[in-house]
Amino acid sequence: MPKTVTTPEFRPRLRSLLSRLTCRNARVVLLGVIFCLAGLSAAAGSDSKKNAQKPYALIFGTVWGPDSQPVYGVKVKIRRAKEKKARWELYSNHTGEFAQRVPAAREDYVIWADLGGYKSQNGKHLHRGEEARAHVEYDERVDTSLHLK
Repeated sequence: MPKTVTTPEFRPRLRSLLSRLTCRNARVVLLGVIFCLAGLSAAAGSDSKKNAQKPYALIFGTVWGPDSQPVYGVKVKIRRAKEKKARWELYSNHTGEFAQRVPAAREDYVIWADLGGYKSQNGKHLHRGEEARAHVEYDERVDTSLHLK
């Protein structure tokens, strides 16, 4: 039969046991928190490398009509000067403006308006003007304009 512990003997033993358990538990919890934080920071570091935004340059421009008014809804094509086909296609907005991110580098680009299937709001037929050329130096912004005839 187990020995019965009287109350005065039990309290010091319980306090000693609780203090030892509390220290051990605190250490375990603290180590667990440290390992979790280390794992989260390592995971965040690998994600940030994957999702890190690459540097870019910006080609910004406006499409102008023969009446010197901005033209909405014109398809704008952009290609590298050394390539034959357009790499980027976008449309001018309500103020005739367009903007395209391109890789940051020393590069020449050719920009032109593709009017195939375009119908102006006033019914006039527009004709493509000259191509615009833009030289980009690394991560700068280049402003240009396209003038339709």
